[in-house]
Amino acid sequence: MSEAVLTARNVSIEYEVDPPVKAVRDVSLTLNRGEILGLAGESGCGKTTLAYGMNRLLKAPALMTGGEILFHDRDGSDIDVVGLDGEGLRAFRWDKISMVFQGAMNSLNPVIPVRAQIFDIFDTHRPGMSRRDRQARAEELLTLVGVEPTRLTSFPHELSGGMRQRMMIAMALALDPQVMIMDEPTTALDVVVQRGIIREIMRLRERLGFAVIFITHDLPMLIEISDRIAVMLQGRIVEEGTAEEIYRNPQHDYTKKLLSSFPSLRGERGDFVRTGAQPGTEAVR
Repeated sequence: MSEAVLTARNVSIEYEVDPPVKAVRDVSLTLNRGEILGLAGESGCGKTTLAYGMNRLLKAPALMTGGEILFHDRDGSDIDVVGLDGEGLRAFRWDKISMVFQGAMNSLNPVIPVRAQIFDIFDTHRPGMSRRDRQARAEELLTLVGVEPTRLTSFPHELSGGMRQRMMIAMALALDPQVMIMDEPTTALDVVVQRGIIREIMRLRERLGFAVIFITHDLPMLIEISDRIAVMLQGRIVEEGTAEEIYRNPQHDYTKKLLSSFPSLRGERGDFVRTGAQPGTEAVR
């Protein structure tokens, strides 16, 4: 039986506007140690809001109105994430759970070298760490994600999109977290770079053993890389199963639509013939 590292039970989150918006509705999920859990769904379905709730990053007007989130530490203790505050919350975030944010390429401070931004993590969470140890760890992190350590002195604008994304992954790994939440980590990258980033994530997961919640609307990609997949619609989990189960025997109509929304590389042209549309027109979708 798999060992759980993070459990969410009956989580509900609202945006307190007029009228209130129920973004996450009674969601329960379990993330097992070392696995990749894919979270799929269209834009606005509540994926990112749920991820922020799991990591206690919600800001007004978002409010968690129900449920519990438990982190099961390596030492066997359980941490009530919802009950954390102050120094306890700050010590928990990034140390136990880290996050690669949506639009991560733009998350780096454009006027500060990469090294200073990585050192900020150690300043906050490892204040007793010597400068020599910080430098050694920063170089090790860049090497882990396939970037030359000499790039520590670079400013973000001197890096390609793929390198900036790798820098964000390196920063998320800085404190050896047990869980990494990745929110659309390949957005705005070309297909070749996307594949490189995905391979890097898979390699690092195998080497370091952390668990991943991978959020995207790209269900076919999740089927390729995930151990399990949860499909989200209008704030609810409507289907959950192994990647193979979701691919071979989807149960919910929405899951079937997500799978059929991506063109096949084989078979007849189909839609072009039936609609009379030409390649490149709106009807291609």
